[in-house]
Amino acid sequence: MAMPCTTTFNFEGYRITRYIGVVRGIVVRAPTISQGIMGGLKSLVGGQIGAYSEMCEQARKQAYESLLEHAKEMGANAVVGLRYDTGNVGAAQSAATEVLCYGTAVVIEADR
Repeated sequence: MAMPCTTTFNFEGYRITRYIGVVRGIVVRAPTISQGIMGGLKSLVGGQIGAYSEMCEQARKQAYESLLEHAKEMGANAVVGLRYDTGNVGAAQSAATEVLCYGTAVVIEADR
């Protein structure tokens, strides 16, 4: 079963028995050559840049998976208050996207 995660601070039908602490997953990704070329061409005509969207979605997925691993290593069975934050790293020509996924690792048990 996948580790339950929520952007809220509780789980309906469960109670938090222990707060473990902040967990995070961070990924810094730069576009591949083909994504850069396709993104550059698309930016000339406007509209959604699918190649960049794909790169960002991959980075979000990797950051989330890293967060889950971090929570598991700390002994958690759930994460509350899940959030994402993004930023750019580097100069404009070689900019990369940083994606941070963070939350609070907890132990939950079903309500009786």
